[in-house]
Amino acid sequence: MTIRLLIADDQAMVRGALAALLDLENDLEVVGQVGRGDEVVDACREHRPEVVLMDVEMPGMDGIAASAALRRAMPEVRVLVVTTFGRPGFLRRAMQAGVQGFVVKDTPATQLADAVRRVNEGLRVVDPQLAADSLAFGESPLTAREAEVLKAASDGGTVADIARSVHLSEGTVRNHLSSIIGKTGGRTRADALRIADENGWL
Repeated sequence: MTIRLLIADDQAMVRGALAALLDLENDLEVVGQVGRGDEVVDACREHRPEVVLMDVEMPGMDGIAASAALRRAMPEVRVLVVTTFGRPGFLRRAMQAGVQGFVVKDTPATQLADAVRRVNEGLRVVDPQLAADSLAFGESPLTAREAEVLKAASDGGTVADIARSVHLSEGTVRNHLSSIIGKTGGRTRADALRIADENGWL
């Protein structure tokens, strides 16, 4: 049986390289490629893959949100995240979104192909270093609302700008920002954003 694959990555060169490597395997066939997270579900409906190789950072919708959308639309399709961003928080969020595997892009080709086969069989495949880091770092300290406020703050806007964006009062936004800075251990809003981003909490 040939395992049908779809590759979702915003970098055409990376998609091409992954497709070329995986097509060398007798039992793997790349049937489709997309460069945006919001194209994943429609592409899966069209190409009917068994496994999607999903990047995390993509335009339109990130890979974790795309994985959750795919799980709702086509729960039979399995997802293997293949990303440059080996951040502990990403792994935890990906697993919560229903992802079956999580590996980094410098995984050797033979190991990547084996990860695809194992995910297709219904097994979980997780980069061991990332799994250890995820346990060490633990859950995100931010609430869903705090994460939303911090994401809105990433554009560098004023408190008023953020308040309009997330439909909260300016006082509530200030309270959330103060809490975020305290929880992340950052000195400033920008510092808190950097810490949260590095840990994959956003």
